[in-house]
Amino acid sequence: MTRTRLPARVVLFDWDGTLLDSCRADAGAYVEMFRILGVRWSASDFERHYSPDWYRVYRAARLPRAQWALADRLWRRAYKRQNPALLPGARSVVRTLHRSFRLGVVSSGSGWRVRPQIRGFELARYFSVCVCSEDARRRKPDPAPLKVALRRLHAEPNEAVYVGDSPEDVEMARRAGVRSIGVLGPFPTAAKLRAQSPEAILPSVRELPRLLVTVE
Repeated sequence: MTRTRLPARVVLFDWDGTLLDSCRADAGAYVEMFRILGVRWSASDFERHYSPDWYRVYRAARLPRAQWALADRLWRRAYKRQNPALLPGARSVVRTLHRSFRLGVVSSGSGWRVRPQIRGFELARYFSVCVCSEDARRRKPDPAPLKVALRRLHAEPNEAVYVGDSPEDVEMARRAGVRSIGVLGPFPTAAKLRAQSPEAILPSVRELPRLLVTVE
């Protein structure tokens, strides 16, 4: 994993765990949702089975597929009572990079949640594109969401880097032909992230501006 500066024109971010400190909010919403559905699910279960694709979590909890739509509604209701904050340094990093790069968000999260959060933190004007779970035919680690973002930006894969905190982020980037940068965040993904061998792993998103160099 190199710490040599990476040239780029486009910087695309994962949202949860990369810019947003949402681990406790996610975990709390899962615990409440599963409790209502009568499924035993603890914080340790969340840590063991977490994935940005929540249907993988449902499968791990052995939730019948017939209950997935209800689970979605219950999770959404529970999450609305949460109030996650940006990760330390995230706002400054976005502002700094916006001066030299085109920025975007490619998230597994639903648009009903991610877009209002971005607006609420007054970051929307920095991002030229925001791709959420419903904007592509398939989800991470499939490359489809990242390809949607590149197409909307009229950018080639070799012009971009993708910054995320999960192994699915790295796999998606690799399958799309985009270089990946791993960030160690609050979600229980560090070991699997390292195993995917992104181009670089940063202890904090604060380190990102020092790693990148602009290309015209």
